[in-house]
Amino acid sequence: MTTNQTTNTDAEEKAPDTEQAEEEIKEEPETEEADETEAEEEQAEEPEAQEEKKETEDEDLNTKYLRLMADFQNFKKRAQKQRSETLAYANAEIVGQLLEVLDNFERALDRDVDEEEAGFKEGMRMVFDQLKGVLDKAGVEEIEALGTVFDPNFHNAVMTEDTDEYESGQVSGVMQKGYTLKGRVVRPAMVKVAN
Repeated sequence: MTTNQTTNTDAEEKAPDTEQAEEEIKEEPETEEADETEAEEEQAEEPEAQEEKKETEDEDLNTKYLRLMADFQNFKKRAQKQRSETLAYANAEIVGQLLEVLDNFERALDRDVDEEEAGFKEGMRMVFDQLKGVLDKAGVEEIEALGTVFDPNFHNAVMTEDTDEYESGQVSGVMQKGYTLKGRVVRPAMVKVAN
């Protein structure tokens, strides 16, 4: 009897468990339906979020593209400037050497000659003018010095002198002409400065 009673009691205890399991199974479809409804709502919200995310990504990519283009343009400008400066000042050394030849021509032309050498002097003047023209085309310009205020960027003062003709600090004499090549000093003018 006790055995039968125990078995009946076990069966009764098991029956509520079975009922609970059946209820849980019934509840699960409701949960699945709720999950499906939530998923549909998320999918409805997702396109908006996806659009915002896509717009943000597009803006980021556009910004990166614009920055890259600006960097590239700046690089092109720097490279072009460097190339033009290299070409412009590549001749500085040879121009410096030609200036010595120009100085010698000027010294020779300043010398007084007699009538027999006048034709020779005129020929030298023509060669001098031709050389000066070539240097002018290359961008060589003479630095104006006489009577200007002394500027250490363009003038090299080798001596000072007392003079009434020029004010203090002005260039009173040019011992050697100075030249620039496209704005850059190739050779400063060697000058005397008034006290």
